[in-house]
Amino acid sequence: MATAAITTEREHYLNKEYGIRSWLLTTDHKRIALLYLISITFFFFIGGFFALLIRLELLTPAGDLVQADTYNKLFTMHGMVMIFFFLIPSIPAVLGNFLVPMMIGAKDLAFPRINLLSWYLYIIAGIMMLHCMVTGGVDTGWTFYTPFSTAFTNTKVIEAGLSVFVAGFSSILTGLNFVVTIHRMRAPGMTWSRLPLFIWAHYATSIIQLLGTPVLAVTLVLVVCERVLGLGIFDPNRGGDPLLFQHLFWFYSHPAVYIMILPSMGVVAEIVPCFSRKRIFGYQAVALSSIAIAVFGFLVWAHHMFVAGISLYSAMIFSILSYLVAVPSAIKVFNWTATMYKGSVTFSTPMLYAFGFIGLFTMGGLTGLFLACLGIDVHVTDTYFVVAHFHYIMVGGAVMGYLGGMHFWWPKISGRLYPEWLGKFAALIVFLGFNLTFFPQFILGYLGMPRRYWQYPAEFQVLNVMSTAGSTILAVGYVLPMVYFLWSMRYGKIADENPWGAAGLEWKTASPPPTFNFEETPEVTWEAYNYDQIPAPAEVLIER
Repeated sequence: MATAAITTEREHYLNKEYGIRSWLLTTDHKRIALLYLISITFFFFIGGFFALLIRLELLTPAGDLVQADTYNKLFTMHGMVMIFFFLIPSIPAVLGNFLVPMMIGAKDLAFPRINLLSWYLYIIAGIMMLHCMVTGGVDTGWTFYTPFSTAFTNTKVIEAGLSVFVAGFSSILTGLNFVVTIHRMRAPGMTWSRLPLFIWAHYATSIIQLLGTPVLAVTLVLVVCERVLGLGIFDPNRGGDPLLFQHLFWFYSHPAVYIMILPSMGVVAEIVPCFSRKRIFGYQAVALSSIAIAVFGFLVWAHHMFVAGISLYSAMIFSILSYLVAVPSAIKVFNWTATMYKGSVTFSTPMLYAFGFIGLFTMGGLTGLFLACLGIDVHVTDTYFVVAHFHYIMVGGAVMGYLGGMHFWWPKISGRLYPEWLGKFAALIVFLGFNLTFFPQFILGYLGMPRRYWQYPAEFQVLNVMSTAGSTILAVGYVLPMVYFLWSMRYGKIADENPWGAAGLEWKTASPPPTFNFEETPEVTWEAYNYDQIPAPAEVLIER
């Protein structure tokens, strides 16, 4: 076990002698991950602030807090910031950057300078988006739907589109780095059948980033060209086709859902066997299901267009494919549940977030089947049912996975332990607050309340008040981890190199890790998740 003296004297990436300049020019994947952590947290609270204003506006039926145009900008900026600057980069850019090299026994990512460039592109895109916000904002919705975005609105469509365009290249570079690293830099003995499921999830995510993101980039360039040059690409008044935009946009944006959710699945696949003290059930099935999700994700985009005018035959095909994409996700949920069956389950903070992820993601996935059904989708399209479904997947799934991963690997990242009781309390608050916020929206949508309206009939007020009350509880749950993580950096107990008794190479190096991760290149001679060979840690180390 590391002592305080050893932790402060030895060489590692958090040594105080590193100045700001060395951080801004670093090629250490761990320090770049922390730069991303700071940046992404900033944008998370920006997006959360917009969400708070939206919920305050919907507290009463009358539009009495902001005007309609301002409300349009609020939900647009909330969506753009949360999706492109938090949800898509959160786990790959933070936890993926930090852990992928260590999990496969490498000293760094394959292209350290490109890794730093990806962060700078993210920052440039973020500055552009912030400038767009303070100089008038944009009101198209995060989807940039045409012809409104190309011919009718006078808001900052070009600047917002270019911001997302630049952020997309940051995502592409990260995906490229992960693919090459996983292929070429695995430690001796780290075969494909021994890879952690976290790595499999990031590999599948990277494939989507590489193949899907360029399509969005080209689509946004076409939007800018139509606005600037007057080309008739999407505007029907100029000979264009608005359905073409939807096909291009959703060809990326539905797989992008899995960019957000697959890494969280990888996190849960690490947490569940650790706190069940069992090998993962059906390792190969869970690994291949990640690849299957990436493949199927590119085949279902038109289920967003059932009411947009596509043929009934096409809609039926995409409906069937949308049901099929649920199968690999169901395999994961089944295998996680089977792993816990008859296991020695410990209810530590990361495990509570894993439970929350499984429950909320399952709820979101099942309601997704409703939206894949033609008859029901026609009824609930553009209602709050879609909003609730989306947030159960993205917030209930992706964010719960992100927070679970941050709590699981925080002792490795910081070398310190956070207060376990506060972590459990925050996990409970997040779960309760989330359900109170978004479950009423399923009912609102089923009853017919449209999304993106700033006014609504008075009979919907009770459910909206519940949703707004839940959002305030949820905000407290999100702020708490930031507070005690920062507190732990100075006052937390020194962490052992493996406080959870977890499997994986990242737990076989010091906390925090040395600059090049390992003193010597490790050699893997054991199978993945060999918890039958790893003694459980002392109860005091788990419960603290």
